[in-house]
Amino acid sequence: MRSNSERIPIESLNENSIWRIKGQVLPLLSRPLVMGILNVTPDSFYDGGRFIRFDQAIQHGLQLAKEGADFIDVGGLSTRPGSSPISEEEEKNRILPVIEYLSPRVHVPISVDTYRASVAQAALERGSKIVNDIGGLTLDLDMASVVSRFGAGLVLMHIRGTPLTMQDDTHYESLREEILKYFEERIGLAERAGIAREQILIDPGIGFGKKTEQNLEILKNLYYFRKSGRPLFIGPSRKSFIGHVLNQKPDERKIGSLACVAAAFYHGASVIRVHDVKETVELLKMLEAIEQQ
Repeated sequence: MRSNSERIPIESLNENSIWRIKGQVLPLLSRPLVMGILNVTPDSFYDGGRFIRFDQAIQHGLQLAKEGADFIDVGGLSTRPGSSPISEEEEKNRILPVIEYLSPRVHVPISVDTYRASVAQAALERGSKIVNDIGGLTLDLDMASVVSRFGAGLVLMHIRGTPLTMQDDTHYESLREEILKYFEERIGLAERAGIAREQILIDPGIGFGKKTEQNLEILKNLYYFRKSGRPLFIGPSRKSFIGHVLNQKPDERKIGSLACVAAAFYHGASVIRVHDVKETVELLKMLEAIEQQ
């Protein structure tokens, strides 16, 4: 049995460890890459309202790049548990000016965090290279064709239902097996739509339709999802399961989030989505330096 402190060997990952995003090929063989979160929303669970103005969003996006983010994930629609959707036009109005401004200036790929095909298309037309789809191509059936047409990178996330309903059913007969089966089905759906496997990363959806113990199980067993044949994307940053373990509010969960990043490092994650980019980059560099000795 593999020790919990023993990292997944890098050489075991290289066969399927590239990510194609709009013609660019990214190797995913060294330390995990860091995706910085830019929520242009008034109601996200942690940073809602902080970057809703254009100037605030731009300043934060530039800061994320300066701190070492490998990607910036721009979202205009809160997907916290129980959240209700806004109109597609409002979502576009929030994010498109930000994406259009940042894309030629930050020199790192911009991701759009949306499950709506029309929003994704507009973002890709303005410079985004990645679609981070919490709906796994199923909340908007036109999403697959948009991703295929642009050759965009795609993050397929596991979810049950919608953000409004996802916490209504958190019972799984076998959590890991059900999530893996979901990925196999969604990857097949993507391929039938013309999306190459190399464009896809998989996200087990921490905080989306799972209880605290299930989120912890996912983090401990990330390597299991490598059976899908695609690299792992993970987004534990400041989520409620950390608050439940540590009895903390979102703005107190930085250290707990960094502990999750360390777990993701050791259990095979390729991309980690975070609010605290500077601290995450420093943590990963230090872990990598230790690992290389």
